[in-house]
Amino acid sequence: MMTTQTLEITPNLEPLFGTRDENLKLMERELQVRIDLRTDAVHLSGPEEGVRRVVGIFADFEHLRQRGVHPHNGELHALLKLVVCDPTVTLRSLVETGKQRSTGGVKRIVQPRSINQRCYVEAIEQNDMTFGVGPAGTGKTYLAVAMAAAALLAKKVSRIVLVRPAVEAGERLGFLPGSLQEKIDPYLRPLYDALYDLLEPERVDKMIEKNIIEVAPLAFMRGRTLNDAFIIMDEAQNTTSEQMKMFLTRMGNNSKVVVTGDVTQIDLPNPRRSGLVEAISILSGTDGIKFIHFEDGDVVRHHLVQRIIRAYDHFGRAEQMPLGMGESGKEGQPGKPQ
Repeated sequence: MMTTQTLEITPNLEPLFGTRDENLKLMERELQVRIDLRTDAVHLSGPEEGVRRVVGIFADFEHLRQRGVHPHNGELHALLKLVVCDPTVTLRSLVETGKQRSTGGVKRIVQPRSINQRCYVEAIEQNDMTFGVGPAGTGKTYLAVAMAAAALLAKKVSRIVLVRPAVEAGERLGFLPGSLQEKIDPYLRPLYDALYDLLEPERVDKMIEKNIIEVAPLAFMRGRTLNDAFIIMDEAQNTTSEQMKMFLTRMGNNSKVVVTGDVTQIDLPNPRRSGLVEAISILSGTDGIKFIHFEDGDVVRHHLVQRIIRAYDHFGRAEQMPLGMGESGKEGQPGKPQ
């Protein structure tokens, strides 16, 4: 059933339109509606359900604006992508859920920006062990650290343990200057960066000093039992089978574990022995463990990162073709028809 509706334009409503009206175009494309901007009104036409959902988005945006919530354009566009693809989700519910996750002093709202990110955050909330697997820039580590910080500040856990395997990706640790800790710190820097972005630096430093937050190489975990902790292992593709098993069995009572990694960036001498690759095979389907697989469409860094990942994927597939096979899969010169 087709319907029409007219909404009044207020000066504060224009940020909802997006750069070059990209948010309006998104709503038109996904909800099959037509949105006409007039001097003092927005004219909507299309299926009744689509028009109703657009009206809801406009109402939610105004509600949030009146309460001092002003998401920047990139964040707003990402939120609207989630809203238009799921009729059970509203702009208001997404923002308010993000606020609930971020209570207690976290500087930024823990807000998923893609469907897989939303599934990831919900999986962390609902499961004791979660694996986030996918390409660089998809928010795997950042969201995990954000969830850990929120859990710590809400007193759901008493400490955070962040670990990484210190695998040499072409560098030689022995030739780096400084003490062992100074040699290892650069490998742990991404974890520190996420913490400092989410919490006040002075607060992070104090928590690290008191061992409430521990950032350490994976080797330091051997022989320990981690109770009442939120434990994150980053760059898990660079663990061996033995290291992965050792890490996963460190989990104690009232603890939550998140493992992140990218199986396309394995720096081990024998990539086939990656502990992450093996864990995906062994543990998939195990009760209490959830695997979330990210794609290049989930990349939230600079838009070029998404294109770079796709280009490397395409190159990798081309390299795997048998010699003398073109893109069509037929023998002969690459990419040329016979």
